[in-house]
Amino acid sequence: MADDKKTVLVISAHAADFVWRAGGAIALYADRGYRVRIVCLSFGERGESERLWKIPGMTVEKVKEDRCTESTRAAQILGAEIRFFDMGDYPIVPKEEDTVELVNEFRLNKPVIVLTHSFEDPYNMDHPLANDLTLKARVYAQASGYPAKGKGSQDDAPPVFIFEPHQPEQCNFKPQVLLDITPAWERKLEAMKSMAAQEHLVRYYTGLGERRGVQAVRNSGKRHIKYAEAFQRIYPQVTNELA
Repeated sequence: MADDKKTVLVISAHAADFVWRAGGAIALYADRGYRVRIVCLSFGERGESERLWKIPGMTVEKVKEDRCTESTRAAQILGAEIRFFDMGDYPIVPKEEDTVELVNEFRLNKPVIVLTHSFEDPYNMDHPLANDLTLKARVYAQASGYPAKGKGSQDDAPPVFIFEPHQPEQCNFKPQVLLDITPAWERKLEAMKSMAAQEHLVRYYTGLGERRGVQAVRNSGKRHIKYAEAFQRIYPQVTNELA
């Protein structure tokens, strides 16, 4: 690492997923001085770039280039850095060296928080695959004998939070954590609007942010909250007090 900042690692199946599902959390933690690192396993070039494929003469490489440009711009707006793995799309097909590189992300950056996809998504199989790769990399990174950079240690076992899928009821998603993203909302909205290939989603995720904000107020009494994002924990929280 270039400095001593704590790192938040966001593992996104496609080049835009992190914007819709965790853009507020990313901007919020960047504002708090964390280093936020986004890893996109795919550019989303086949299944999530419908508008681009309507352009005559479009090619896979051109779609990848456009999605890379959009996502890089969105990451910059949110205050994060971004890396693309290019594992393909519909389906994502990871190679062994991709898994090793993902383990390297854990070993070298030592994230204190990890955000990724849900275990289930019957509408997009790439999303649970990203979840599976994330959890495997987290476990492999702790194993001293795993052949990756750095040293494995069970002390490096960050909490993992699932961000909300597009159709949560069908994905068995439980909103266990409601994060107030009101201070970062305008940045998230700007980042969403920069994703031209999926501009139809801006309205949906604006409404979702408002609904989760209402629920956050209802569950906390904190009436200043206007927008929120929902997350689900995977591993138990270890604490000496219940709050």
